Parts: sequence; structure tokens; C-alpha cells
Amino acid sequence: MSEISKTYSPQEVEQKWYAYWLSKGFFNSKPSKKEPYCIVIPPPNVTGVLHMGHMLNNTIQDVLVRKARMEGKEACWVPGTDHASIATEARVVKMLKEQGIEKSALTREKFLEYAFEWKEKYGGIILEQLKKLGASCDWNRTRFTMEEALSEQVIQVFVDLHEKGHIYRGARMINWDPQGKTALSDDEVNYKETASKLYYVRYYIAGTDQYIVIATQRPETIMGDTAVCVNPNDERYKSLKGKKIIVPLVNREVSVIFDEYVDMAFGTGCLKVTPAHDINDYELGLKYNLEVIDTLNDDGTLSEAAQLFVGVDRFKARKLAVEKLQELNLIEKIEEYKTNIGYSERTDAVVEPRISTQWFVKMKELCKPALENVLNDTIQLNPPKFKNMYRSWMENVRDWCISRQLWWGQRIPAWYLPDGSMVVALNEKEALKKAQAKNPNLQMADLQQDNDVLDTWFSSALWPISVFEGINKPNNKDINYYYPTHDLVTAPEILFFWVARMIIMGYEYQGTFPFRNVYLTGIVRDTLGRKMSKSLGNSPDPLDLIDKYGADGVRTGMLFSSPAGNDLLFDEKLCLQGRNFANKIWNAFRLVKGWQVVDNEEPTHNKPAIDWFENRFNAALTDIEDHYSKYRMSDVLKSLYDLVWDKFCSWYLEMIKPDYQAPIDRQTYEATIQFFERIVKILHPFMPFITEEIWHELAERTEDDCIVVAKYPKAKKFNTNTLEQVEQVFELVTKIRNLRSEKGISPKEEFILYVKAASGNSPMYKKYGMIIKKLANISAISTTKKSMPKTLSFVVKTDEFFIPIPENAMDKEKEIERITKELDYQKGFRDSVLKKLQNDKFVQNAKAEVVEAERKKQADAEAKIKALEKALMEV
Repeated sequence: MSEISKTYSPQEVEQKWYAYWLSKGFFNSKPSKKEPYCIVIPPPNVTGVLHMGHMLNNTIQDVLVRKARMEGKEACWVPGTDHASIATEARVVKMLKEQGIEKSALTREKFLEYAFEWKEKYGGIILEQLKKLGASCDWNRTRFTMEEALSEQVIQVFVDLHEKGHIYRGARMINWDPQGKTALSDDEVNYKETASKLYYVRYYIAGTDQYIVIATQRPETIMGDTAVCVNPNDERYKSLKGKKIIVPLVNREVSVIFDEYVDMAFGTGCLKVTPAHDINDYELGLKYNLEVIDTLNDDGTLSEAAQLFVGVDRFKARKLAVEKLQELNLIEKIEEYKTNIGYSERTDAVVEPRISTQWFVKMKELCKPALENVLNDTIQLNPPKFKNMYRSWMENVRDWCISRQLWWGQRIPAWYLPDGSMVVALNEKEALKKAQAKNPNLQMADLQQDNDVLDTWFSSALWPISVFEGINKPNNKDINYYYPTHDLVTAPEILFFWVARMIIMGYEYQGTFPFRNVYLTGIVRDTLGRKMSKSLGNSPDPLDLIDKYGADGVRTGMLFSSPAGNDLLFDEKLCLQGRNFANKIWNAFRLVKGWQVVDNEEPTHNKPAIDWFENRFNAALTDIEDHYSKYRMSDVLKSLYDLVWDKFCSWYLEMIKPDYQAPIDRQTYEATIQFFERIVKILHPFMPFITEEIWHELAERTEDDCIVVAKYPKAKKFNTNTLEQVEQVFELVTKIRNLRSEKGISPKEEFILYVKAASGNSPMYKKYGMIIKKLANISAISTTKKSMPKTLSFVVKTDEFFIPIPENAMDKEKEIERITKELDYQKGFRDSVLKKLQNDKFVQNAKAEVVEAERKKQADAEAKIKALEKALMEV
């Protein structure tokens, strides 16, 4: 046992114990006879570095895993990273450009060499940063979504879903990212309210000098118009039947179609139909067999088909189109307009609706068990408010576009034959075999593999299965033991991107759910409510916070105010509060270990205090377990904070603390050390480092006797009467201390306390008399059967108390003011309780114990009012 440091040094302690835990293999897990508890980490992008969202998410996961480990479960937290196709490819392309290398100058194989090189150099940064936080992952199980074993499983699932008819290839209207030059699924598009303009353009009726006016936000797409549409119920346009309209700028004659899709109240009630560049226009095009003219290139510049502004960026082309229309006197007016525009989730480029041949997953049938088992609570979303959002999405799900025009990712296992047909296979060998079944003369050189890769979310959807190699090695020990996993901790914004799809794949490939509970965190925001981001400069570096406040301080700071599903308004003061909490615990530990201990022949006089804290601890632990069961992590921490700071440090230690330089009896000391051991155990999941340090200072330990694997305490029965009595004692002590402060009476000045106790309460003041005398500095406690005028009087619960003081020490007016203020408060409180009790609905519908508690409040308030009114008369 080393000499105890005066101040707690987080950096030194954190490095020491994390290295020790790793060296002893405490985080490692393998199938055993124990009950399994498994969490798979939401794999951060290999491009990522630790941000505040990661801090919140991974702290919660670590709390759950550490607690499970201490409960004797086989705790397994699987770490890993996601290959993040779009983001990583963009990073690698940027790196190559800085070296003067264009992607277009490289073969696919060479580009992937550079990409893997980049991944090896930078891809593990975030996992190393998580170690600083104290993450107790089984690092031997670290996986990467594009490692060979996981990629094999992704390809196997693609082939299987294709054979089952769930995957198909077809031309559909998709979301196109012109910056990333790739298709996006609907879920990868973020809609933002954007200031725009509404251009009212004149479209002439063919063969006349008359025109109609059409409002459009996108004049640069006019060259792709192939019809004009109006509502058949719109009287204004009935004369257009059988007429042709001239498309401005390109003078193309197009038909007028009549469809109730058109909103007569929007714009002019007339719609230009551009099937290649709007999802609704595309549907109209299919319905009326309209020509499709794609006026945009992959990079968002105008194509040859546009005829005008060819090669010009779409937004510049918009300006040029408006100028040209104004020059031709075809602009009626321009209005400012706010609209929701889709932006790429990865590149933030404005997304283009575009007809493209892509690969899709048919979602309707696959979604059924994933919807049913969330709605029936087989899988529980916490908080449950997200069930409605989940249901809405799943009931209205569209086919999922899974192909991406990139090189970094799992390449789609489809090969095209010279005759235009296609085979889908696990590998080249199998592809050739399938191709030769169609044409025996074919060789591998005749086959061309699809150039696209799979959506990153496709591989992530398999994560809880693939990390245990459940697809390529079904029924292996790991998948049979750890699957289904227990809890998933993630953000609501990827509930559909990821969570729903993991559930879909879980039922498809394991026949059951991938996890039992989903804990949905909120978004970390600044004190102004803004989402934290680099661009706003409002996101602190988590590692800087850890250096400043210690990992335990930051962990508790993050969780002090982060209720599930609600956003966390982060303030650095929360980390300061966390650090102060750690210091409070350390100072309490130093105080206890600094006492001189003597053997006692007789039972300790501190028994009432010891009995009280034993009951208080078990009551708190019961509440804590209830909060854990409901995933109320902030409430768990608040209960811990109250137990340690208020009940243990501020009350219990003050009750038993020996006089200055006096020793403490062994019975009290050993009870206190045992309390400390139990306290650091229940604190450990939140504050792993300081608790491990204190654990080893509290007693001599073997090298494997660490708190990280110590047995978590179980709540025992507790005596509510003891707790209520001691709470009354605390209220009494607090009243006396406040009176001393108000009257300028020194805390060192002793006086007699007279008690006029309600029926049955007198023994309580005998039992806790020594505690009251010590904490309130009372020379004696005496009972009285009548009120005592000319004293300072006050009421606690239903008991009256009197403190005799010299007459010149009492300011009569101030005493009247004090009692009157307390009397007004009690009357107001009583009236609010009466209001509840006079409400028939409340009395009839509330639980009997709740109603009884309100009646007791009323009785207590009325007893206090009576005593205060009497005291007022006797001043």
C-alpha cells in the first residue's frame, strides 16, 4: 500500500490501470458456461476521429458492459470500424490529388492499394482514442467491414438474396450525388429548408400568340420538358385539350396531359413535366409513356441532350437560362421561395433525381418480421416514442438502392456476358461455371464484372452476425453463444439507415432478432441548442477534455444530463462537475484512511449511523437497478451522485467522524471501509479509473483482485421507517443550522433543544440524540409537553422544537416575519394538496398508496400550520 496522494492525478492513474486491465485480459471474452452479455459497437467510419457524439455513445456502452462484467456475465463488447465507401474514397482521391495523381489515371487495383494503405495508416485512430475514454472492448475481436472474412459474408448474402428474388437490377429514378458521382439511397439524403426562387415562365400555345404561365424552381431543366400537365378539374385550362405547347429555349412541341396529381393551388396550377429530373414527373412519364431527356451529366453539368449550356454546371446554367428567358421576354415574374431541398448525407452536395440503372433490394416482404417484432416489443426501443417513427418508415418503405459508383467497397458479384445477359456468383470461378452453362465456349476474359460497389449500409446491416462469422460459418461457437446480442446503443438518425436493416438481416439469416434492446441517444448540442460541428467551431476536442478533467470527469459530465432519446445540451461545466465529483470521492477516501483506529471492547455508539447508511445504500441501489432496467442512465448517475456526495460524504461521514486527532473505533472504521468498497463498485461502470485506484488502496489485493471484475452488489431489503426517521433528523439539523445563520449564533455555541413530540415520536430523539447533538452542536435534548414562549420555535413534520436564547438576542419583528413566511408557505402547500384530493378523477384513478401519501401530506401541513399559528401568538 503506497502513501496516499493529496490530490487525485487522473492522467497517471488512467494510463496505469488501462494498461494493467489489458495485460490481465480482463476485457477478453470467449464462450463459457456464464450467461452471455454482448454489445457490438456501432462501427465508426475509418475516416473518423473521436467527437462528442462518440463520447456519449461509447460511454453508455461501456457503463452497460462494465456492469454486466461485474455481475458475473460473459461480457463481450465487439469493436470495429466501417469502411465508409463514399467518405473514404473522397479522402483517398483528395490525398492522391495532393500527390499529383488523378483517380482516372489509375487502375481499380492500384487505387485500392492506395486506399488500403491509407486505411492502415489512419483507420485505427478512433479506436485508439476510445481507449483513452476507458472503453472496455475485447480488442482481440476488432473487425473491419471490408476485411476478407466480412466481405465474403456480404457477397454470400447478396448472391442469396438475388437467388431468392429479393435483389434486382433495373432503371429507376434514384438520388444522384454529382459530387460523389454515385447513387444514394433515400435515407442518405438530408432535406434542408433552403431559400430559393420561383420563376414564372411563359410557355406559348403552338400556332397562337397566346401563352400559359408555369412556375418552376429549376429553369435549367426546361430543355428536358416533354409534356405540360394540368388538373382535369381546373376550369382555367379546359381549352388546352388537344393543344400543343412550345417548350421555351428549345422550341420543342409537347402535349398537354390532364392528371389530378397537379395541385391547382400551387403556382399557376400548370406543371412542366421533366421525367428525367423529378421523381413525380418520372411517375407521370411512366403513366403517359413520355419521352425521357436526361439533360445532366454525372458531375452535374449539362449534357449534350440539353442542347444549350452544354458542359456548364447546373447552378451556373440556371442563371444563364434565366438571363436567356428574360432576353426572350419569357419571364412573367420571380418570387422568393423557401423549399426543402435534398443534400447528400456524405458530401453535402444538392442531390439530383435521376433515372439510372442500379441494383435494388425489394424491401416489402423482408420488412415484415422487422416491423412486427418492434411493434410487439420483442425488440424494445428506448425511449418507446421512436416506435411510431419506425412504424411509419417501415410501412412506407421503398426499394433500397444498394449500388454505388465507387471503387472502395464490396464489388457487386455480377458478371455480364457478351450477349448482354448476366450471372450473379460468389466468385469468378463460379461465375464462369454459370456462364458456360449458357454458352460452353465462354472464357473468363469474355466476362465483365459490374463496376459498382455495394452501399456501405448493406455490409453494416450484417454487423451483429458477420463479426461472429455467422454467414460463412453458420452454427459456430461464437454465433451460437453471443447471438442475439443484448443491447445496441446508437443515434436515432440511423434508426432506419442501420438499426432497421440489421433487424431485417437478423430475421432473414438467423431467424431471430439481432439485439433485445435499442438505446437511442440524443444529439449532443451546445448551450444554444446548435448541433456540434467543426464548421460552427462549437465542438470541443474530447481528448482535450479528457486531459483537462480526466476520463472519469468527462464520462460523468456527459451523462449528468443525457436522458435517452433527448438531446444533450453540453456545457464544459458538466465536465468540471464530474471532476469535482471525482475529487470529492478522493478526499472522502483520504479522510477515512487518515483516521487512527483503536479496538473497542463495547459496541460502537455509531450503530444508528451505520444502520441508517446500510438501509440508505440498499434503498439507493434498488432505485439504481430500476433506472438501469429502464435505460435511464442519467437517473442512475444522479442517484449515485446523491448517495455519494450528499448521503455518504455530507451526512454519514459527518455522523461518525471522530473529534480532531481522536481515534475511531474499529467497528465503525471497518463498516465504513465496507461501505466504501460497495460504493466504488456501483460507481465503477461510470468512473472506472478512480474506483480501481481506490479499490487497491482500501485493502491489500492479489493481482487479479481488481474492481473491474469484482462482484457487483445486490440490493437487500431496507427499513423505510429508519430512512424516514433519519430524514426527519436531517431536516431538524438543517433547521437549527439555518436558525444559527439567520440569528448570527456561532456554530460553536451549544444550547438545549426542547422537543414537543407528536404521539410515538419521542423514542426517535433518544435513538438519534447523539447524532443530533453532534451535527447541530446541541448540549442536551429535553422533552416538553407544552409550548415554550419567548424561544425560537419551529416545526419539523408534526413535532415542535424550542430553543431558548437570551431575550436581547431575539429580534421580535424578524421572528414574526420568519414564522409568518413559513406559515404562508405551509398554507399554500396544504391548499395545493387539498386541490388534488378534491379532484374526484385523481382520487378514483390514482393508486391507493398515492392518495394516502397526499392525505398524509395534508395532515402534516395542518399540524405545522397549527403549531406555527400558536408560535406566532407567543412571540
